[in-house]
Amino acid sequence: MIEFRKKIPYLRYLELQEKLRKFRKECILFLEHTPTITGGINYNPKNLLFGREFLESRGISIHWTQRGGDFTAHEPGQLVVYAHVDLKKRNLSIRLYLENLLRSVIDSARATWGLNLITDSSSPGLYLESNPSKKICSIGVNFKSFFTSHGIAFNLNNDFAAFRCINPCGRNWTDMTSVEKLGLDFTKRNEFISLMKKNLSSFLEPDSKLTSTSMERFFR
Repeated sequence: MIEFRKKIPYLRYLELQEKLRKFRKECILFLEHTPTITGGINYNPKNLLFGREFLESRGISIHWTQRGGDFTAHEPGQLVVYAHVDLKKRNLSIRLYLENLLRSVIDSARATWGLNLITDSSSPGLYLESNPSKKICSIGVNFKSFFTSHGIAFNLNNDFAAFRCINPCGRNWTDMTSVEKLGLDFTKRNEFISLMKKNLSSFLEPDSKLTSTSMERFFR
């Protein structure tokens, strides 16, 4: 499990993702992206509110991906967790993998901030139990050849500038919330990451030969 300190352009992750899938190299990445909008395989063009030229003039890149879902956004202050897991090797079904991935976030958020999060069968992600219309965590995963990629994005203290340019997963951007917007201590980021690593390891135990050093060189 590898945590990156600097912001990673989304295109660089896509390049690494293809290498990991090609060689079925397992690893879990914790990082933040520079401002980016991504469209999943089920995207609705109406949910992209501005064109590429407008977005790029504001420093927001846009990419289309093979993950599930509609449009979402990534930006500094949002923790992204990308899990690259060989489901055949781990003897995991897609359903069990998704359940455990979300459970890892739920348990970690509760232990860190006392947040109670729930799922919504009609809209992927995690929502506040106290206010189910408010979404704090997005999920979008790809399972090509039973090797996972993409993952979850958890809002800590992002400013939602990129989200204002889309209807995230078909919803209004104002439905999105963050640890900071809830008045909680977003500086507990490292505590949350430590718990995520522990909870993910309990059911995945990824074993990657890629080291943090080799990946840092890739992202230079």
